[in-house]
Amino acid sequence: MDRWRRHKAIWMSVISGTMLCLLSISIAKANHRGSAGYESSEVMGIEETIGHPIPGARFKVYWGKSNGLPGGETFSHAQVDDTVQTVIDALTVMATHRADYQRFDETLAKGVLHKVIIEPHVFNRDGKEFMFLVARTNREGQVNVLINAAALREQGFVNHPSKLVPILAREFQWVLSKSDTSPKRQVMAEERSLEHVPVLTRKEIDNLAGAEREKALKALFEGYLTTVDEYNSLELQPYYESGSASPVPAAQADSTTKFYDIRVRQALKRIVREPEFLQKTPKAVQSLLNGKIWNVAFTHIESRDWGTRTRVLPKEKAVQVGEKGRMIQPAKILINLHRKAVPEDPYYAMTDGLPMGALSTDQLAQVIALEIENQIIEKSMRGHVAEDERTAPQER
Repeated sequence: MDRWRRHKAIWMSVISGTMLCLLSISIAKANHRGSAGYESSEVMGIEETIGHPIPGARFKVYWGKSNGLPGGETFSHAQVDDTVQTVIDALTVMATHRADYQRFDETLAKGVLHKVIIEPHVFNRDGKEFMFLVARTNREGQVNVLINAAALREQGFVNHPSKLVPILAREFQWVLSKSDTSPKRQVMAEERSLEHVPVLTRKEIDNLAGAEREKALKALFEGYLTTVDEYNSLELQPYYESGSASPVPAAQADSTTKFYDIRVRQALKRIVREPEFLQKTPKAVQSLLNGKIWNVAFTHIESRDWGTRTRVLPKEKAVQVGEKGRMIQPAKILINLHRKAVPEDPYYAMTDGLPMGALSTDQLAQVIALEIENQIIEKSMRGHVAEDERTAPQER
């Protein structure tokens, strides 16, 4: 019995010592960067550090997963701290000046970003490595942003948050896109319910304030008006940042499509909202709100040399729209994103020699408005539609 008691005492001593050691390690880790404002992260299957808050934001920044790199290389504690602090500082700048970063501001307002997780390396499902990756979560309407620590280090962003800010700000395009769980309307004209489409008369449009016209456009987006790459021509195609003629590779197969879907919708909202368009291009504003424009398609068609084009269905395909049953010939506006304007285009001077896809939201709004203003009435011949169908990319 005495022998058993001695063994028991020894084992209790070992266990107590082990528990004390583990507790000490845990406390040391928690205090590595200071504990103020931090809290434990949720379990994600692989170890994650405590979260670092960003002023004015609901999400936090984490160092995620393992500390290892290929070839046995590891991040030192100092490198981890510097990388995490660089991301925190960059996000803090954006949060402090959120009005200057429209998509980041919208992300904060909608609360769709769950976490920012810094990992040694970031790969997509196909094993391709990225500096940033937006990943959906099991929380409906929320996503995580994954940041590649090795890539930040290799490209000289660590300890230079001001350099990281513009690059990181771009990613919030995809944060908004991937967090959007609203149903996407992909229906043909004959499948749409048109009787209760809230189309407006010219007088009604003129009497509305800009915010009211934008609200009316939103109702049409939820009805029959679509913005889409209907030829599936942008899959894996690069996109352009505003003002740059250098194409940027798509991060994912649908990245470019989503990028331009958001930009085109922003341009259309600007057309109907801003007084200058109602004054200078009234037919454009009216056509967007009175049922004539059914689709704004952004495409990549190498075989065509036009930058923008209007297509109107022939009279025999006219349809009744609205409760009064007004007959209209549905129109489509096409933007060939990789093409430049030519001198005879009415909007040539405002494009600065850039491809259509590189125009800013304001420039794109002016181009679309002038295209509608100059072409919506005149272009209704079947020949134009037939030529587009003949030269358009085949659906995949």
